Amino acid sequence: MKKIHILNFLAFCTFMHMAKAQEDYKKIHKDILIVDGHNDVIISSILDGHDISNRLSTGHTDIPRLIEGGVDVQVFAVWSDDKKWKTGAFKHANDQIDALEKVIKENKDKIAIAKSVDDIYKLQRKGKIAAVIGIEGGNMIEESIPNLVKLHKRGAKYLTLTWNYNLSWATAASIEDKKPVDEQKGLSAKGKEIIRKMNELGMMVDLSHGSKKMFYDVLEVSSKPILVSHSNAATLTPHTRNLDDAQLAALKKNKGVVGVNFYSGFLDTAFESRIHQLYDNHFDIPTEKMSASRKYHKLPKELKFEADAKLETLLDHIDYLVNKVGIDYVAIGSDYDGIESTPQYLEDVSKLPLLTKALLDRGYKKEDTAKIMGLNFLRIMKENEE
Repeated sequence: MKKIHILNFLAFCTFMHMAKAQEDYKKIHKDILIVDGHNDVIISSILDGHDISNRLSTGHTDIPRLIEGGVDVQVFAVWSDDKKWKTGAFKHANDQIDALEKVIKENKDKIAIAKSVDDIYKLQRKGKIAAVIGIEGGNMIEESIPNLVKLHKRGAKYLTLTWNYNLSWATAASIEDKKPVDEQKGLSAKGKEIIRKMNELGMMVDLSHGSKKMFYDVLEVSSKPILVSHSNAATLTPHTRNLDDAQLAALKKNKGVVGVNFYSGFLDTAFESRIHQLYDNHFDIPTEKMSASRKYHKLPKELKFEADAKLETLLDHIDYLVNKVGIDYVAIGSDYDGIESTPQYLEDVSKLPLLTKALLDRGYKKEDTAKIMGLNFLRIMKENEE
C-alpha cells in the first residue's frame, strides 16, 4: 500500500513538473518579442478575397492566429512573379499595400503599420501587432529609384532584390547558381546605385533568392548589415535558396542576419523522395511524371504530416547557423503562406509558441531564444535605420 502511495506521489510530481514546464514556455513566449521576418499572406489570401480578420480554415495566417501565436511583429511580403509582371509591377506592389492597409483599417484595435523599430515598440506597449512591409522582388521598383523611395515611404523596410528570375540590374540564384561563381552575372552599376540608395533610406537589403555572385557584390557595396530573410544552411540541405559556409562566413563578417525558412524542401533533402514514396504506396499507381508538389497536394492530411520535415530538422538548421555565424545573427523568416509544407507541429502562425518551447528544450537560454525569435531582426532593422 505504501508503495502505491509513493508511485502516486511520483506520478503527481512528474505531472506538476510537466505542467510547470508548459506554463514556463508559454510565459517566456509571451514575455519575449516575437518577429516573423517573412509571410506571403497578402498574395496568397488577402488578394484572393479572404478576410484575415477572421480565423480561416485555409492557409497559415490570419489575425486571430497571429494573436494566438503571440506574434508581435509580422513582416508582410509584397510579391510578384517576375515573368507575369514584366510591366505594371510597381502598381501591383501598391495594390498589395492598399489591400493590407484596408485589412489594418478594419482591425485598427489589433494591428497597425510600423515604419521603424520605435514604432514597433510603441505598438507593442499598446498590445497591437506591428505590420512591417517587405518587398519581395526588385522588379517591383521597375528600375526606378523614385519608385523605391515611394515604396519606402509607404512602409517598405526591406527589398528582396530578386525572386526567381534575373533582372537587368540583379541576378537570381535559381538562374545563376547553375554556373560557377566566376562565370555568374552579379550586380550591375544600376544595382549598386540602388543598394547605396537603400542604405541612405535605411531600407534593408534582402539577399534571399539572390545569386552567389550578387551576394558578394552587394557585400562590397553595402555600408549596412544585410538581411537574408528566409533561407537555410546549404551544408545540411543543398539548395540554391540556402547559404553555403562561405556565404555564412561573409554574412558573419558583415554582421548581417539570416532568417530560417520553414519550408520542408529547404530543410530536408529527403522531403521529395518521401512524398513520392507515400503517394505511390497510398494510391498504388506509381508515376514518375507527376511532380512532388502535385503529389503532396493530393495526399490525405495524415500522409502530408508524414512527408513534412520534422521539427527537429528545423532546429538542426538553427543550431548549424548559430554555430557558424553566432547567436546574434539568426532569426525567423517562416515563409508562411508562401510554402506548401511546414515542419511538423508548426502548421500555422498560431503554433510559434512550440518553436520557443523547442528552442528552450534544445538548451537555448531565454535570452538567446529571445534573440532568435525577434531581437536579432530588430537589431539589424535598427542598424539600417541609423
